Amino acid sequence: MKFSVITIAYNSADTIRNTFDSVLQQQFCNIEYIVIDGASTDNTVDIIKEYEPKFKGRMKWISEPDKGLYDAINKGIGMATGDIVGCLNSDDFYTYDNVLKTIADVFQDKELEAIFGDVHFVKPENLNKCVRYYSSKRFHPRFLRIGFMPAHPSFYVRRICYEKYGTYSLYYKISSDFDLMIRFFYKHNIKYKYIPMDFVTMRTGGKSTRGIKSRLLLNKEDVRACRKYGIRTNSLMMALRYLYKIKELRIG
Repeated sequence: MKFSVITIAYNSADTIRNTFDSVLQQQFCNIEYIVIDGASTDNTVDIIKEYEPKFKGRMKWISEPDKGLYDAINKGIGMATGDIVGCLNSDDFYTYDNVLKTIADVFQDKELEAIFGDVHFVKPENLNKCVRYYSSKRFHPRFLRIGFMPAHPSFYVRRICYEKYGTYSLYYKISSDFDLMIRFFYKHNIKYKYIPMDFVTMRTGGKSTRGIKSRLLLNKEDVRACRKYGIRTNSLMMALRYLYKIKELRIG
C-alpha cells in the first residue's frame, strides 16, 4: 500500500520546515510526497529544493501559478499514484510519528474507502499549547446539514474515489472540501471509519476562520453545497455548529 501525501504551499517559508520534518519522521515510509507551490515569492522553493534529497526520490514538486487552494490540491491529486491520498497543509504538521502507520494499518480492511481522525489547533507563537481540539468522532452524514464534517486535514481516502466521484470543485471559495464530503459521504455513501487519534497540529488563522466575513461566506457556500445535493438546510441551522465549536476550545 502506497500513500500520496499532498502539501499545498504559497509563501510558506516560515512554517514548511515543520511540515517536511514531520513527514520525514513518519514510521510509515511508503509515501509519495507531492508539493504544489503556487509560485511563491519568498524562499519557499529554496527550502523545497533543500529538502528534496532528504526524501530520497519520494518527493515530487512543482511551482507555478494556480487558481487557488482547491485547484492546487487537484493538481496534486492528478500527480498522485498512491493507493491512499491525504493532504497536509504547509503550516501544519503531524502530531505523532505513527500517524500514517496507524492509518495504513486500518486501511488493511479492503472495504474501507476513507479514514479520518482528530486535529488540534495551536497559536503560531506557542506550538505546544492546544487552543482548540476538533474531534471527528461524532460525524455522521446526517450532520452535514448543520455543517459538521470530519476534520479535513485528517481525511485520507482511496485514490479511486477521486477517479469515480470527482475532485474538488472550483465553484467555491472556501467550501470545496465540504462539497466533496457531501459528495463522498452523502451522495455516494462511501464506507468510512473514525480513528480516535490526534492526526495533525494546525496553526490558527486558516482561510475559513479569518473573521466574520469569512464565516458568513462559509455558511452561505455550505448551504449552497447542501442544496445542490438535495440536503434541506439553511443559514440558521448551519450556525448551530458554532455552539458545538465552543466545546472544542481549550482555555487557560
